[in-house]
Amino acid sequence: MQDLALLVQNPAAWVALITLIVMEVVLGIDNLVFISILTNKLPAVQRVPARRIGIGLALIMRLVLLGTVAWIVQLTTPVFELFSHGFSWKDLILVAGGLFLVWKATKEIHHNVDPIDQEEDFIASSATGTLAAAIGQILLLDLVFSVDSIITAVGMTDHLPVMIVAVIVAVSIMLIASTPLANFIEKNPTIVMLALGFLLMIGMTLIADGMGFHVPKGYVYAAMAFSALVEGLNMLARRKRRAETGQKTLH
Repeated sequence: MQDLALLVQNPAAWVALITLIVMEVVLGIDNLVFISILTNKLPAVQRVPARRIGIGLALIMRLVLLGTVAWIVQLTTPVFELFSHGFSWKDLILVAGGLFLVWKATKEIHHNVDPIDQEEDFIASSATGTLAAAIGQILLLDLVFSVDSIITAVGMTDHLPVMIVAVIVAVSIMLIASTPLANFIEKNPTIVMLALGFLLMIGMTLIADGMGFHVPKGYVYAAMAFSALVEGLNMLARRKRRAETGQKTLH
């Protein structure tokens, strides 16, 4: 308790906490986009429970990982070398997660471009339309993003209570933002394709990081922000054209 009181009174700890919360929220955007797209494929009554269960289990997973910080840090130790690059368990997890994201996004893009072709469609030809399967896929990506998130947290502060509070706050924000984001994506079909493009880019970034080619997150999020801005302008332009068309029809 005395250590905790000293930590609360330490300004550096508060700065680390705020910085870490911001970092965790930013890192959670990728996960949130994936969850929104995946749960929108479910029946309407199952979407909110799927998001809550998936994000809730993500919180539990991250807290469990925080309890094994020493083991998490060891994940960065190379276990074998290939093409002059030492691969650690973290690298392998990032590559696997990136490949899954690329595969999933490609399947979803194919479904959106050619929805009639149901034989190859991942959603139609498998059990991913069920609540349990959706949560399973959410947890699979949660594991990838959780390992990345926890390693980031360990690199920013040595205080476990600060990490725990930051993770709880960040995941709580994700929980609050998940439904509005999913509803927005569902109501704007062009946003779906943009979000799938984001998932492709994020998947390739994870693969590159796992292969030893670090891509600064700032570049990725700057590209996402620019694309979202352009799409926002397109939405405003379409809305204005519809309004003008409606006025001409009335006249």
